[in-house]
Amino acid sequence: MNDVSRYDFDVVIVGAGAAGLMAAIVAGRRDRRVLLIDHAERPGEKIRISGGGRCNFTHLFSSHENFISANPHFHKSALSRYTPHDFLELVERHGIAWEEKAKGQLFCQGKSTQIVDMLVAECREAGVELRLGTDVLGVSKPGPGFAVTTPTQTVSCESLVIATGGPSIPKMGASRFGYRVAEQFGLDIVETVPALVPLTFTDEAAAPLKALSGVAVDAAVVNERIRFDEPLLFTHRGLSGPAVLQISSYWEPGEAFIVDLAPGTDVLATLKQDREARPRLSPSAWLSERLPARLAEHLSAGLRYDRLADMPDTALLNLALQVSEWRVKPAGSEGYRKAEVTRGGISTDELSSKTMETKSVPGLYFIGEVVDVTGHLGGHNFQWAWASGVACGEVC
Repeated sequence: MNDVSRYDFDVVIVGAGAAGLMAAIVAGRRDRRVLLIDHAERPGEKIRISGGGRCNFTHLFSSHENFISANPHFHKSALSRYTPHDFLELVERHGIAWEEKAKGQLFCQGKSTQIVDMLVAECREAGVELRLGTDVLGVSKPGPGFAVTTPTQTVSCESLVIATGGPSIPKMGASRFGYRVAEQFGLDIVETVPALVPLTFTDEAAAPLKALSGVAVDAAVVNERIRFDEPLLFTHRGLSGPAVLQISSYWEPGEAFIVDLAPGTDVLATLKQDREARPRLSPSAWLSERLPARLAEHLSAGLRYDRLADMPDTALLNLALQVSEWRVKPAGSEGYRKAEVTRGGISTDELSSKTMETKSVPGLYFIGEVVDVTGHLGGHNFQWAWASGVACGEVC
């Protein structure tokens, strides 16, 4: 190890989000002199707004299968060494009340700021120096260590950790800073795109659906690669809700996917049975028994049949396909301004899966969202932030 006595700090971490805070805590506990810098006036801004202000801080069943990466094995190491139960233990030690929602998603019972306050308190206990409202103008490597320049000074360090996330939610100050640092040191970057983001239609395609804005329905959304069974939400510009946010991470421009508005139901078979059992029932009434009223009205608006008894098999098939195999081809997405995360980032080929250190630049680390590891909705991205932060903090 280098003689660190000549450095201002042992470790400088740029980015006081989930990953940066966790790395600072773990490194500080090792008696490393840690400086944590962020341009924002408050730490953990994405933590604060997450989960509707209640922070979906992890997922009990988070595993490597809940992540997208060019290397599907890279994140296994960090995730296996720092689990959701490890973070839950920290939450409980701080007396933060929590609750489990659908499918293992853990939320604060109170405000998400409790998680931020917990992490800041842990930083202080570990002796971390936190500088907020401080821009980083640039970084360099003048020798074995690194130099980090702010508007007021340049500080030196042995290890430099980049935890600045991606460009999603730019109104919070998100930027491509981490990618610029990677490019500066010659590292490869996997193309970045908005992920966990609402999808949009063309104006022409969206016009007939605007009357459905605000309607939510349990659905299954499927493409050639994956399926998600979660609620779907109609918006004035297209589709959102958990099912669509999930599939957006696997969607490429120009692709279509299938929406099943009545998952678990054989719609055609049920229609045929009810045509025999309840012949006088109208198609709109049949739809209203299974779907929200406005959606049922929309689907039945073009039908010229008053009763199920009047509908031939071809008409039943067409209606069934509208319900269970609606083919959706989005025109685009709401972009980074509405994206919860960024897919892509620093290539995992450049990093050690055990430490998050770059292979070609000793002492330089990348953690969290800035790396090409993107989680599903439901607390998985936070779990990656905690796990990658710990992996880095244990060695940086």
